[in-house]
Amino acid sequence: MAENEISIRISGEAGQGMHTIGISLCKIAKEAGFFAFANQDYMSRVRGGNNFFQLRIAGFSVCAMRATCDTLVALDKPSVTLHRNALSPRGSIVLDKAEYKIADADPRMIDVPFYEIARQKGGSDLFVNSVACGISTSLIGIPFAIVENILKKIFTNKEEDIIQKNIAAARAGYEYITQQYARCVVRIKNLDPNAGNLLMNGNEAIALGAIQAGCKFYSAYPMTPSTSVMDTVAQYAQRYNIVVEQAEDEIAAVNMALGASYAGVRAMTGTSGGGFALMVEGVSLAGMTETPVVIVEAQRPAPATGFPTRTEQADLEFVLHAGHGEFARAVYTPGTIEEAFSVTQTAFNTAEKYQIPVFIMTDQYLADSYRTIAPLETKKVPVVRSIISKEQSAGVKDYQRYVLTETGISPRAIPSWIADPVYADSDEHTQEGHITEDAQIRIAMVTKRFYKKMEGLSKEIIPPVAGNIEGAAVVLVGFGSTYGLLKEISDASGSKKKTGFVHLPQIWPFPAQHLQKLLRGAKKVISVENNAGAQCARLLRRETGIVADRSILKFDGRPFTVEYLLDAIAAV
Repeated sequence: MAENEISIRISGEAGQGMHTIGISLCKIAKEAGFFAFANQDYMSRVRGGNNFFQLRIAGFSVCAMRATCDTLVALDKPSVTLHRNALSPRGSIVLDKAEYKIADADPRMIDVPFYEIARQKGGSDLFVNSVACGISTSLIGIPFAIVENILKKIFTNKEEDIIQKNIAAARAGYEYITQQYARCVVRIKNLDPNAGNLLMNGNEAIALGAIQAGCKFYSAYPMTPSTSVMDTVAQYAQRYNIVVEQAEDEIAAVNMALGASYAGVRAMTGTSGGGFALMVEGVSLAGMTETPVVIVEAQRPAPATGFPTRTEQADLEFVLHAGHGEFARAVYTPGTIEEAFSVTQTAFNTAEKYQIPVFIMTDQYLADSYRTIAPLETKKVPVVRSIISKEQSAGVKDYQRYVLTETGISPRAIPSWIADPVYADSDEHTQEGHITEDAQIRIAMVTKRFYKKMEGLSKEIIPPVAGNIEGAAVVLVGFGSTYGLLKEISDASGSKKKTGFVHLPQIWPFPAQHLQKLLRGAKKVISVENNAGAQCARLLRRETGIVADRSILKFDGRPFTVEYLLDAIAAV
């Protein structure tokens, strides 16, 4: 067990409420003043199989997972066998020996009659998750008053009788530990009384960032792990006057977003790799018609259906080149909750300023991981609308939608705000928007859409985040969800600064000049990626000439853990 932290793993079959227990524990930890980081490992099924929710609670900020757990709460018999090897040296297994018919005398076992308590206090096995919640909080010494308060909030929409039964079940589990296993309680110190005020995952941060940016239209077809972006926007749709449309497929979703954007509102869509494959013609349409749109591409293992509920970073090259033809785009790869919130706002400003498709790449790990954070900075990225205002529109005459300019950006009018029609043509077109096959106009328009816009975008790159690179023996390079892991390992290398890191919150336009400067004196560069092809390392070589000495790649559908990466670094 690491000093002043504890990792708890709750495991059982789908349908037993691991997510409910996990979120409850996250909220309880936050309420008690601790930092928390949590992620769920779940199978693509409604019932059966094995799922687990792992929660890391600490007296300091944490933003990565550990491979081991200090407490395993097993809600069924298979979980005991499946996860016993994941216990830390001082770890313990909480289980119901009678229910599971286990006679094992393993000294690490804490025997609790989960199901008997659930039936007595709640009347059915369904209340076993509340029993587990009480047990877990008791084992780390959190006052039950906090547990009760959080459970009331979580079950606020339930009948009072159900709420009280859940509290009674949790209390019984809590008291069983204090009475029978007080010696097993592990107390951790809260080093920061102002620990995170918010508990949020990556998808929620993206959704809130979109709302903050003024998004008024969101269309999508549900696809794991992007769906909760739509769910969160829909949750606030009425309050902020947002239209949310669940489309019949991803083709409809992207084209709906383009239509809404053409009409003048900020629009967004989201999907995963398989759904994005259907969107790519719409991406080209956005490039040709110079219609701004923000697309969330939440990665999961592929090809085809792949691992629907797992994580990967293998769509990078796909997103960079998606859509036929050449046109400008920007690709953001946030690595934290805070970055997910801020870069989403930047994405809307960028899309509208340059009239291009802009991508926010995430993955299941960042999308679904919960972390306690300080209040988000809502004024960090101001909303900048790049359109001809309604007041200015009254004076517009002889409007040319695609007029050639020095920057490649044409003044964008909103249909019905000006007297002239606004043409949008998917064929090559003149400055007015009429179809043409003139070679010289073609050259001018490609120069406008591609070269000039990319030149402007290249001057507005979000710079890489770097740490401990001065004199480092090894510099780790990654993008997206690996940020927390890279930072923790780098910071843990101590005053000797053996390990530095560079994280890319924006990967296109590629920050070539920044990286050439940051990595100029690096003794050894190692890329850390959740894919099999070292896609970031290949991009680094292509754009800068810098060749990574090694790549540490993980593509089993599971995220990196602290221990895994430490072992891999030692091996290379």
